[in-house]
Amino acid sequence: MSTEPLLQATDGRQPEKLAINRWSEDDRPREKLMRLGAEALSSAELLAILIGSGSVRESAVDLMKRVLADCNNNLNTLGKKSLHDLTTYNGIGEAKAVTILAACELGKRRQMERAEMRSDLGSAGAIYEYMRPRMQDLDVEEAWVLLMNRNFHLIKAERISHGGITETAVDVRIIIRQALLNNATIIALCHNHPSNNARPSREDDRLTENVKKACDVMRIHLADHLIITDGCYYSYAEEGKI
Repeated sequence: MSTEPLLQATDGRQPEKLAINRWSEDDRPREKLMRLGAEALSSAELLAILIGSGSVRESAVDLMKRVLADCNNNLNTLGKKSLHDLTTYNGIGEAKAVTILAACELGKRRQMERAEMRSDLGSAGAIYEYMRPRMQDLDVEEAWVLLMNRNFHLIKAERISHGGITETAVDVRIIIRQALLNNATIIALCHNHPSNNARPSREDDRLTENVKKACDVMRIHLADHLIITDGCYYSYAEEGKI
């Protein structure tokens, strides 16, 4: 039974379907995805986002429910449909049919590909080799945070400062926020010295201490703070200063 919103008629006629743009925002597929994530949507709702609109008689969601019902609600069966098969449905023209088949093909190709290997950053040397190409030619200081899982595999590398490294330039709150948003349990801080002198300054020491204190409070492991130059690095972990 359809659960799409209805516009009640007052003259005894059948209730009329509401267009998706007249639904409550909580029920609209696009807004629902942005609010709850793609996994919260049904297959029909995801497909409705792709085709954009249905027909005069039914919404995009109802239309895709009907198509999926004819496929025994099996996306693999949907992927076997031809362009001609899909365009027999009222509300699906060639453009929408092509979009559906393209989405099915992408899903198939994703299944065939191996998951991308995440960089293993379990040592200062590995962090240096990963960050050196990004920092070796910079003529100003930048700070980056490397967000990792508990196996020291990289989740994300994020630049957090450009143009100078001080306590005020690097906001410790941003570092912690990025770690929490990306479910990182381990982080490493990196910054470059354009002078090519890898020795840390007092500001570098103070920044390391403050980041370490914040990480300890949030139960995040600060693995290292590297100062990177073109040819060498300084590691707070290797020097026993973390």
